[in-house]
Amino acid sequence: MEWQRLEYFRVVAKTEHFTKAAEQLAISQPALSRSITHLEEELGVALFDRIGRSVQLNPFGKRFLQRVDRALQEIQDGVQELHQMQDPYTGSVSLAFVMTFGLSILPELLSKFNRVYPNVEFLLHQSPTTIIHKQLLHSEVDLSIVGLLENRKGITWHKLIEEELFVYVPANHRLASQDAIRLAELAEEPFITFKRGYGMRTLTDQLCGLAGFVPKIKFEGDDVATVSVLVSSGLGVTLIPTFTGIDSSKIKRMRVTEPLCRREIGLAWVEDRTLSPSAELFRTFIIEQFRREHL
Repeated sequence: MEWQRLEYFRVVAKTEHFTKAAEQLAISQPALSRSITHLEEELGVALFDRIGRSVQLNPFGKRFLQRVDRALQEIQDGVQELHQMQDPYTGSVSLAFVMTFGLSILPELLSKFNRVYPNVEFLLHQSPTTIIHKQLLHSEVDLSIVGLLENRKGITWHKLIEEELFVYVPANHRLASQDAIRLAELAEEPFITFKRGYGMRTLTDQLCGLAGFVPKIKFEGDDVATVSVLVSSGLGVTLIPTFTGIDSSKIKRMRVTEPLCRREIGLAWVEDRTLSPSAELFRTFIIEQFRREHL
C-alpha cells in the first residue's frame, strides 16, 4: 500500500470533493480518482459514497480514516525526529511539572534556556504527581519536574533542589504573631490543602502524621492561588513552599520547627528510552543549572 495514496485519501475525505482535493494536492482530478479507485480495489471495499461531484465517507471510510490519520501522524513525527537529530536546536520538548514548582522557579529556568536556544519550543503540562507518573510511562511527555515518586519502577529521578515548607495562616489568626511554630499546634485547625494525587497533599498528610495528628481538611484545591486566597480569607491554614505575590496584611508565613518540613524536587524521565536531541539538551541544561547553583 503506497503512502501517497493514503495522503490522497485523507485529503479527499477532509474536502469531500475530488476537484478541491486535486487542487489542494496539485495533481489532476483523473489521477486523483484513479489513485482512490486503486486504493479501494486493494482494500476490497468502497470508502466513499459518490454524490454528483461530491463524495462522502461511508462507514468503511470513516473507520479507515481514523487509522490513516494515526499512521500519517506517526510518519510526520518520524520526519520531525530525523530533523531534530540533524539539529537539536530547532526541536520541541514536552515537559510536565508540579504546579507549585511552575509558579516559583520554572519560568526563570525556561527563560534562561530560551536565551541560549531560542528556537527550541516547549509543550508544557501542569499536572498532579500521579498524572505526571502516567504521562511519563505513556510517553506523553519527555521529561517532568516532580517530587520524589513513590513508585519509580522504570523511571529515573534526579534530585534538583530541596525546598523548605512553611505554614501560612490568616493575618488575624491566634498564632500569627509568632515567626515559628510546631506543626502539632495546628492539630485542631481546619486545613486548606490540595486534592489527593498532588505531591503536596501527600506530604501534608505525612508531616501531620509525624506531628501526631490527622489534618482536618476543610477544602481541597488544585492550585496555590486558590489555597492562599482561602487562607487569607480566614477559612483555614495550609502547608506549602514559599511563593511570591502574597499580601502580608492578609496572610502570615511561619517556619515550622518540628517536624522538619521540606520537600525534594527532581527531574524525571523513563529509563532506557531515547530522548529527542532537544529534550536531551534541556535535560543536560537543567541539571547543570541546579548543580552550579548548589555547589
